[in-house]
Amino acid sequence: MRRARFSARSPGAEQPEAVAALGERFRGGDDAALEEAYARWSALVHTLALRATDHASADDITQQVFVEAWRGRVRFDPTQRPLPAWLVGIARHVIADHRARQSRDARLTARVGNDADPLTDTARTEAVIDSVVIAQGLSQVDQPRRTILELAFMSDLTHTQISEQLRLPLGTVKSHIRRGLIQLRDFVEVTDEPS
Repeated sequence: MRRARFSARSPGAEQPEAVAALGERFRGGDDAALEEAYARWSALVHTLALRATDHASADDITQQVFVEAWRGRVRFDPTQRPLPAWLVGIARHVIADHRARQSRDARLTARVGNDADPLTDTARTEAVIDSVVIAQGLSQVDQPRRTILELAFMSDLTHTQISEQLRLPLGTVKSHIRRGLIQLRDFVEVTDEPS
C-alpha cells in the first residue's frame, strides 16, 4: 500500500454517514474498504507516528496499523466509534509498542557495551551467582506471579502489555508483581544469610 498524500480535508470534515458505511464495509471484510480507509487516513496515522518517531519508523508503523486493523476488524464496532478514531487508537498502541522496543533495544545495547568491559573473576562469579539465585527465587514464586514477573523482567514488558497478553486486569497484574517481588525478596534474603 502506498501512503496517501495529506488531504486538505481534516478527518472531522468527513460525512458521518459515509464514514459509518465505510466502517461497516471494512468490518465486513471488503478489500475495497481497506484501500479506501488507507487512502483517507494513512496520512493521519503517518503524522501521528512521525511525531513520535523517525520517517522510516513512521512508514513501518503506518503499514502495521492498517495490517493490525484489518486482522482485528471483527473487534471493530462502527456503532461505538468511527473507523478513523479506531485507527488512531491502534496507532497509539503500535507507537507505544515501537517506542518500548526502541527503549529495550537501547538498554540491551548499553548492556552489551558494558559487558565489553573486562570484569574481574570475582565480579564475574558474583554476577553468575546472582543470576542463579534470582532464577531459583523465581522458581519459588507461585503462579501466575512467576509468569508475570518473568514477562516484566525477562521479557521487559510493561504492566499494560502484560495485562493485555495475559488478559488480566491491570490492577491484578500490578498486585501480582508487588506480591511476587516480596516472595522473591524473602527467598533472596534467606539465601543470603550466612549458614
